[in-house]
Amino acid sequence: MNISDIKELIKEVSNSKIDEFQYEDDGVMLSLIKGKSGAAVKESIVVPQVEEKDFIENKDTNIKIVTSPLVGTVYMAPSEGEEPFVSVGDMVKKGQVLAIVEAMKLMNEIESEYDGVVKEICVNNEEAVEFGQKLFVIE
Repeated sequence: MNISDIKELIKEVSNSKIDEFQYEDDGVMLSLIKGKSGAAVKESIVVPQVEEKDFIENKDTNIKIVTSPLVGTVYMAPSEGEEPFVSVGDMVKKGQVLAIVEAMKLMNEIESEYDGVVKEICVNNEEAVEFGQKLFVIE
């Protein structure tokens, strides 16, 4: 599923009478939930595990890369003025929210697929990110 498919799906769900929609394919789960106003208010994406072949540049196979599943603006904290979801050196668990990527006014939670320690945060708060861009390094 590419970004244009996701955008079309969001548009169709927003314009329908459906209140909640879930889709899963190749380890990617998309969940759209409408608020009372009828606008989609939350989308949650579980980033698929990256295969070992994607770590050729890293000799240490304990290193895992979390990439952006879509184009948007990354937010490192739940809201302005709050502490970031994670910092370098933090221990994270699988399913823990690492950041939010806003796309088309939808807040997409980026969850860790790995247990480990955050070794590097590769983007800054409110930075525009591309599909597949490296966001976090977890060991």
